[in-house]
Amino acid sequence: MKVLCLGAGAIGGYYCGRLAQADAADVTFLVRPSRKAKLAADGLRIESPAGNATVHVKAVTRDEIAGPADVVMLTCKAYDLDDAIQSIRPAVGPETAILPLLNGISHIGRLQQEFGREAVLGGVARIAITLTPDGLIQHLNDWTFITFGEVDGRISDRVSALKAAFDKAPGVKATAAADIMAQLWDKIVFLATMAGMTSLMRANAGEIARSEGGTALAHTLLGINAEIAARSGYPLPDATLTRYRGFYADTANPVAASMLRDIEGRQKTEGDHIIGFLMTEARRLGVDDGLLAIIHTHLRAYEERRAAGRL
Repeated sequence: MKVLCLGAGAIGGYYCGRLAQADAADVTFLVRPSRKAKLAADGLRIESPAGNATVHVKAVTRDEIAGPADVVMLTCKAYDLDDAIQSIRPAVGPETAILPLLNGISHIGRLQQEFGREAVLGGVARIAITLTPDGLIQHLNDWTFITFGEVDGRISDRVSALKAAFDKAPGVKATAAADIMAQLWDKIVFLATMAGMTSLMRANAGEIARSEGGTALAHTLLGINAEIAARSGYPLPDATLTRYRGFYADTANPVAASMLRDIEGRQKTEGDHIIGFLMTEARRLGVDDGLLAIIHTHLRAYEERRAAGRL
């Protein structure tokens, strides 16, 4: 199986790096020239509770793509999707499966529009990970989950083959899902709550829970996001919502969303693609959008200040 991974950042570098480490697939990373040189010099470096690794990998730039891949793994930020589409186009043939591991949901339709409905899988990564300035992929907890499947719910041969490849990779827990769209909605409900709360409050989940009214506000936002999912046809099970409520009530919870790390690092955020998407859906579906609108305005104001160099 020939796998092309767009980028060698945190998520793509981890999952495709593990495939390459196990020689479970013929993996090539599509990267910028500077990252290609860094990979050639140092290898792909992973620091993880699941095991550290330095993997010598193949890397190409956009103009060096040799032909179609069996699987293209898309791990860019949601706001870079248009550029990513142009980058991967030479690697997409009639039989290529595109596996996006982006936050949000709207990218599915965009990719289907560009490459056809049959080309696009749904995918969810659940992992806390970051790329340090010196190129180290630093895994921050014991989550190593990747879930993927056909958008129409089939367990196809290509999904089964990809699952078999990941099963050989160390430090990866892969699931082939017949309900991948429900999984995507589950993730955005959880993520938008965590990203919304930690970004708005500039604090991690435990710090918010220890603040007066923090848990109640997080539960309110969780309920709004879950209602949007339910009205879209993807209700979350009661047991899942109970678990999420416990997560946001845990006063010792050290977790913060990557969106908060982006703000603290003065980087662009995915606010429009996560919070903005749900705010728009709330308005369309008749769900109270007030709290989402506050968070979205907060993020947009941050982007205005960042663009003006006033952070």
